[in-house]
Amino acid sequence: MIEIDEARARVLACVGNASAVTLPVTEAVGLVLAAEAVSDVDVPPHDKALVDGFAVQAADVRSGRMPLQVIEQVVAGVVPTHMVVPGTATQIMTGAPLPQGADAVVKVEWTHVDPGASPPRVQVEDAGVQPGQHILRHGQLLRRGDRLLPAGHRIRAVDVGLLCETGCWHVSVWRRPRVAVLATGNELVPAEQTPGVGQIRNSNGPLLSALAREAGCEVVDHGIARDDPVALRSSIERGLGEDVLLLSGGVSAGVLDLVPDALAALGVERVFHHVRLKPGKPLWFGTRSREGGRTLVFALPGNPVGSLVCFELFVRPVLRALLGWSPAVLAPVSVWLATPYWQRSDRPTLVPARVARTASAPATVTPLPWAGSSDQRPLGEANCLACFPAGDCPYQAGQRVMIYPLDADTHDPSYGQPESPA
Repeated sequence: MIEIDEARARVLACVGNASAVTLPVTEAVGLVLAAEAVSDVDVPPHDKALVDGFAVQAADVRSGRMPLQVIEQVVAGVVPTHMVVPGTATQIMTGAPLPQGADAVVKVEWTHVDPGASPPRVQVEDAGVQPGQHILRHGQLLRRGDRLLPAGHRIRAVDVGLLCETGCWHVSVWRRPRVAVLATGNELVPAEQTPGVGQIRNSNGPLLSALAREAGCEVVDHGIARDDPVALRSSIERGLGEDVLLLSGGVSAGVLDLVPDALAALGVERVFHHVRLKPGKPLWFGTRSREGGRTLVFALPGNPVGSLVCFELFVRPVLRALLGWSPAVLAPVSVWLATPYWQRSDRPTLVPARVARTASAPATVTPLPWAGSSDQRPLGEANCLACFPAGDCPYQAGQRVMIYPLDADTHDPSYGQPESPA
């Protein structure tokens, strides 16, 4: 039985290099850039109007030379054909290219067009017009060759518009890992089925599939494998073609805990079996080479909270590494204990808990009522796992404890602030 940190180090040492793919940017949201994104155009590509109005020479307006003859109308997407000279103006719409000779744009609200004049004439009522007014100059925002986003940047929805504008419709990203999920056990029935006597619904498989999808992976659900050596090996073999295989159940010490032998028979090399952890002690981890890489195999405990704990501590870092996320390991956060807790275990124990913070007080964590590793009820309220070291001792409210966040909103360094609780 090995310690948590050693187990995680061994797991991460088996992770190979992530592989890059080229995707349309709209399909790459949530993935990490494998190469920097660079603009192929100047932005804007020409001097352009920022408002609807009239392109003029500012000196004309300041000198009071009025009205100005309107020589053409230019809308976005149309190239001006006439040069603005003293005494003239071009009616222009937002985003349209600025005509040569013009050095300012006057808002339409500050002008008046004589409807009876032919050709049309415009009176400008803003005598304070300055050169450059309401104009965005060519290349003012970006130049061709400018770096938009660095390698290692995780693409967000808000990045898509910029990348499309600057020619980065296709981007090089680290691909989504493919994760196979297989639950084992004669007692399991599909989650949508009503269980009979002695049966339970498969909750581990859907839980692990959901966690892997939430982490950004592609998931292949292989359903349920029965506790029969031949059938079990066949089911496991189908999952060994993916980047990661997650099994649940069959790794403890019962007469039907057949998974380790089945994995050995299929050539999966064991890295370790059993971690000094509660829940999650039976965790089995190994690897098998395959064409183009190797499969990382996690045989997780059959109890659902044990599976969750092992996923968070050991599987999630692997998936982050394969996705190119940094850091691969999310460090636990130190917060104040809100209520007393008595720890009684010879192993470090992770307990479903809820961390809370207000504007006027630092973060505190409350362990939730919990009946053990088969009790999923508190997970609906939990947003973290509180970690208590091995031992038999009471913890008092106000002591520091470490938490492993479960939700994105609790991955916040400020939770570890040093102030004492109010």
